Amino acid sequence: MSTSKVVLGTVAGLAVGAVLGILFAPEKGSVTRQQIMDKGNDYADDFKSKYKEFADSISEKFQNAKYDAQELAENGKAKYDEVKKDTSNAISSYKS
Repeated sequence: MSTSKVVLGTVAGLAVGAVLGILFAPEKGSVTRQQIMDKGNDYADDFKSKYKEFADSISEKFQNAKYDAQELAENGKAKYDEVKKDTSNAISSYKS
């Protein structure tokens, strides 16, 4: 199961639990509605924060993979050039 699904499920479960708890509390309707709005805003802010952390983590991993791929390509090119040079030298030595 992916991390995003776990986070989303947890946030949704907390939201449902909070709303049910508030709905069954003995408060005036206007107070209950305000509490629901406040909790909803809190959960939305928390979700945005978690999403930003997740997106930043993915972006960082992508940048690291990109850097590793570039380094691997550069090392491969250097090795290819070295083998090509050694091969040319060996052929030149053989012809002489």
